Amino acid sequence: MGAEFVQFSLPPILIGTLAAIACALPGNFLILRRQALIGDAISHVVLPGIVVAFLVTGTVAALPMLVGAGGAALVAVVLIEVIRRLGRIEPGAAMGVTFTTLFAAGVLLLERSDTSSVHLDVEHALMGNLESLVWLDATGWASLADPAALAGLPPELPRIAAACAVVVALTALFWRWLRISTFDEGFARGLGLPVGAIGLGLVATAALAAVAAFDAVGSIIVIAMFICPPAAARLMTDRLEVQVAWSVAFATLSAVAGYVLAGYGPLWLGHPHAVSAAGMIAVVSGAILALACLFGPRRTRSGAATGSG
Repeated sequence: MGAEFVQFSLPPILIGTLAAIACALPGNFLILRRQALIGDAISHVVLPGIVVAFLVTGTVAALPMLVGAGGAALVAVVLIEVIRRLGRIEPGAAMGVTFTTLFAAGVLLLERSDTSSVHLDVEHALMGNLESLVWLDATGWASLADPAALAGLPPELPRIAAACAVVVALTALFWRWLRISTFDEGFARGLGLPVGAIGLGLVATAALAAVAAFDAVGSIIVIAMFICPPAAARLMTDRLEVQVAWSVAFATLSAVAGYVLAGYGPLWLGHPHAVSAAGMIAVVSGAILALACLFGPRRTRSGAATGSG
């Protein structure tokens, strides 16, 4: 039983957990800045960039994917500004048109291109492939200390682990700047802090997390984890440090409980087939947010994006 868990369940749970944490950390600041939909936007924009990068390079390596996603984000920014100026419409409408159009373009590219040699298709883009990320070289818990067995780990695990480590390090390194500029932008400017650069860096960090998570878990989890754990955490406290800790706990709980319920929940209910792990993780994160809305100690506060640090 232990060997089977290490082979078939441990890698997907770890990947899902790391992806959830990597998205939830910048999501806290996006929520507080009233920019929660940027996470949703990033998850839509990265798809055409990733597909184009694959078509150009023929690989799904991390660097080409990151470059492609970054290029798509740049195109999105330019398109938003052009639509806003030429159409004379509000920025929100311009963003909505741009992000949905780019995501649809990415889906069309997937449908019309030959991606059969890799796990890159519409279903994979939406739901990821957590269930297939198994570790067949493992023979049990002892394999965690076996270099030969560790070499057979799914490549998505070290990639998302590295991305999560970078997100954690950047959050810790720029914590004071992020905190000040998030709660009092005018004061931050008065201190001489580069407010614009901090905001851009936050979006870039969110994009890094989204790109790293996209390959393994798909856009559904990316969207959910940017918003649900931080929003639920905001309803638990008005202190930033505690909020971040709550968001990490909620993200971890969503990933672990969602994966377990996806595999065993239908069996407990008498159904023979499992359901999508990514979909169930997103459902669990939404359920946690709903419970926080009903029972969280800060649920009576107006506006979850305001407060003190």
